[in-house]
Amino acid sequence: MSMIITAKDNDKIKYTKSLLKSKNRNKESKFIIEGYRILTLAIECRAKLDYVFINEDFEKKQEHKEFLEILKKKDIRVYKTTNKIFEDLTDTENTQGIIGVVKFKQRTLEENLTDDNRFVLILDRIQDPGNMGTIIRTADAVGAHGVIIPKRRSVHITSVVAKASAGAVEYVPVCKVTNIVNTIKRLKEEGLWIAAADMDGEVFYEQNLTGPIGLVIGSEGFGISRLVKQ
Repeated sequence: MSMIITAKDNDKIKYTKSLLKSKNRNKESKFIIEGYRILTLAIECRAKLDYVFINEDFEKKQEHKEFLEILKKKDIRVYKTTNKIFEDLTDTENTQGIIGVVKFKQRTLEENLTDDNRFVLILDRIQDPGNMGTIIRTADAVGAHGVIIPKRRSVHITSVVAKASAGAVEYVPVCKVTNIVNTIKRLKEEGLWIAAADMDGEVFYEQNLTGPIGLVIGSEGFGISRLVKQ
């Protein structure tokens, strides 16, 4: 049974809507994921799902009703609201009628540097959430042990990133660091080789990239920053 909310000034509505802003996502360490498929993946990988919102049309499909029963068994609160209010809770045009608020799995650098975790991606100021999601999805596919992103001047985990990652954001550890340059120095001290994808570099498939490695990928418009490259 879903709790029905029809007032746009409801506290739960206002709180959920606030998570569309990056400063609030970072403060709360929570973000919104959207879509039936992404929510099912979140349940499968035991993501910390706080609660779910559905619109008036979501329960029309039998598989959606069955999914709501799964949420009920897991004691995950489901709120139902009008289609109009629901649209204000998403940042996509073609909504699928369901969103969830997920607790972000904060990882420390130490957690990404265990003896078994020796292949990490270092993202230097990625700006496009679709690209960020694609990178995380690719990291999952190739078996990367973690993704490192800066706390500033970079896109962070959003519903768009989660969707573009096809759910991989729930599997791949993402670590936010204050300073990429200092992080690279730390990784070197831990025995990782650092390689950078750069237009002026050598042909990548002629290089030996086996062993412990941190791979730096720069921003879409400017590539790797000067200090990081140095």
